Amino acid sequence: MKTWAVINQKGGVGKTTTAITIAGHLCHSNQRLLLIDLDPHGSLTSYLGYDPDDIDTGLYHLFSEPTDNQIDIAKMLLPTPINNTYLFAASSALATLDRQMGSGKGKGLVVSRAIQSVASRFSFGIIDCPPMLGILMINALAACDQLLIPAQTDYLSLKGLDRMIHTLGMVEKSQHRKTPYLIVPTMYDQRTRASIDALQKMKELYRFHVWGSVIPIDTKFRDASKAGQPLSLLYPKSRGSTAYRSLLNFLLGIQEHEEHARENHQKSA
Repeated sequence: MKTWAVINQKGGVGKTTTAITIAGHLCHSNQRLLLIDLDPHGSLTSYLGYDPDDIDTGLYHLFSEPTDNQIDIAKMLLPTPINNTYLFAASSALATLDRQMGSGKGKGLVVSRAIQSVASRFSFGIIDCPPMLGILMINALAACDQLLIPAQTDYLSLKGLDRMIHTLGMVEKSQHRKTPYLIVPTMYDQRTRASIDALQKMKELYRFHVWGSVIPIDTKFRDASKAGQPLSLLYPKSRGSTAYRSLLNFLLGIQEHEEHARENHQKSA
């Protein structure tokens, strides 16, 4: 299972929208998907029709159980309106984890171990991350193969992006592991100088880490959220849906390149 984490320390930049819209596109190819909601706000869980305040068998349960306890992860996954897609739901109690547990031994790998136990059942996993550094973000970084960093094309988001990249650097040093990341410019409005300038600055600062296209402003995202459906299923020909389809194709291209590189390395070994 290939796992992507959608992450940014600034809220309101399109993390949940990115996760759910990519999932909608992936389901068209009959892929089995696992969506993991690590945000205590539970936006992804709510989007898919569940109330985070009523979740009693979600991710929080993993952290509250002793590390050596055997938990049947498959029984904790919830069905979703998206074909062949299941949800590992967030509960509001996740907000208390850092205070309760700190960085206890092994707690940084809880999600990674849970995902590995069901990985054979899914082709892709998508993690919706919390907007703050803590045990949940550490778990997301340890569990994923690729980071997607949605960044709104405005001045304040650039400041938040700088903090996010700095945080990644700190975590990489502590984990002795680098995770590739792709910055995805979101909410781009080509009519405004602010969006144009912010996108240009983003490309100057982060160059090869910035996706070559943008996710445009599209009011249809709100309609899709209200309906509890991915934009890619509700309005597949909309501007936003088309942009996320291009992003997914780019990510699949990266994956294919990596697989070929591994195959060639094995043949030459």
